[in-house]
Amino acid sequence: MLPSPPLSVARRAATAAARHLLPSISSLILDPPAPSPAVPRRRVRLMPLRNSAPLVSPPPHGRSFAVAAGDGGAEGEAPALVVVSFYRFADFPDHADLRQPLKELCEELRVSGGIILAPEGINGSLCGTPEAVEKVLNFIQTDNRLKGLRVIQTPVTPEDEAIHHGHTSHSPVGPGEDAPFRWDHVRVKLKKEIVSFGDPGVMPTKRVGKYIKPKDWNSLISDPDTVVIDVRNMYEIRIGKFKRAVDPCTESFREFPSWVDNQFQLAESDSHQSSVNGNTVTEGAEDLNSSGPKELPRVAMYCTGGIRCEKASSFLLDKGFKEVYHLEGGILKYLEEIPEAESLWEGECFVFDKRVSVEHGLAQGTHKLCYGCKQPVSDEDMESPKWEYGVSCPYCFSTRSEEEKERARARHRQFKTWGVIGGPDKGRSPKRLEASDGVKEDKQPRNSV
Repeated sequence: MLPSPPLSVARRAATAAARHLLPSISSLILDPPAPSPAVPRRRVRLMPLRNSAPLVSPPPHGRSFAVAAGDGGAEGEAPALVVVSFYRFADFPDHADLRQPLKELCEELRVSGGIILAPEGINGSLCGTPEAVEKVLNFIQTDNRLKGLRVIQTPVTPEDEAIHHGHTSHSPVGPGEDAPFRWDHVRVKLKKEIVSFGDPGVMPTKRVGKYIKPKDWNSLISDPDTVVIDVRNMYEIRIGKFKRAVDPCTESFREFPSWVDNQFQLAESDSHQSSVNGNTVTEGAEDLNSSGPKELPRVAMYCTGGIRCEKASSFLLDKGFKEVYHLEGGILKYLEEIPEAESLWEGECFVFDKRVSVEHGLAQGTHKLCYGCKQPVSDEDMESPKWEYGVSCPYCFSTRSEEEKERARARHRQFKTWGVIGGPDKGRSPKRLEASDGVKEDKQPRNSV
């Protein structure tokens, strides 16, 4: 299957025209679609979120919940869908106990996405009907330690709906190859951290930097005495960032502590100044053996949804920084609330689902995903001779071996032929399948004549 074309002018117009349609998520409590005989479902009464603000509609410049026609809704209409990202840092040593009941609930309600459980809390992104997603969030917050989830809501446009509805007969939210999300699948993983940082001493449950509302962000980062730091990785920053922001040039969040030590000369110093992306930053950094305190700069940091800034700001405070600020709700909240005419954001924001990127108003961006390296690629990147759909892009072409590329081509051929990786046998060898079928036949009782 070929990649979907860049976002068209008509699609942008349709998105803008639909923005006024939704008054509130609470008013979109829909009856669930008629279940398939193969997928039993229960009707569950929706309970209000406890100690957390209810999911609400986006502001007038946001995206709409209006849906396109498809299976599963009344008179052929598909149910409205919403994407919700959430996290909560908490003391959660028995996190593994939540995995199975949470996964079962998501599957029962046909909510898709991914959730990470760790001793330090929960982090996830889910997609489903407003009623179903809100019920999952209610269930999570029945544990007092997880009450007060930080939630970012992104509605799904009619154009997004048109991509994937009708791909399966047993689910009202079946996936297609270029669908923004995998509507039929949820992953609940157990990990050491809900966001990998590599320093167990950093504890956002004890202290973090000061939250700055999106409406106050422009004033803070426009101050020349403020060092603005993008906490994300290189491939994310490459497609968009705030004006004046410093790029740490990290390939993973685990590299951020070392960058801070080196950039601000916290380990050792023989200079009172350092260069931040060509700009001289006066730090007053002195030798660690000196009795004088370090004069570290005011820092304003941001990330996609806010979770990485929780750890990064806690780390900076532990290192002796006095003024540490971070954007509440991250880039996504800023793009949702701040009109483009007033915005200091440049480019698009990378997101961790099949939308790949979003723009102001949380409209889907123009970038696609390279399935070789999972990095965003632009229309210009796809004109490069190093671009091969499903295989490689200009950013990974030289690092992938020919063997890896050939395996990727084989996977892509399987998907084009069968619609799933591996075809009907899901990639298992025909010989093993025949042997398995033979064993099954031997176990069947013989019929008498």
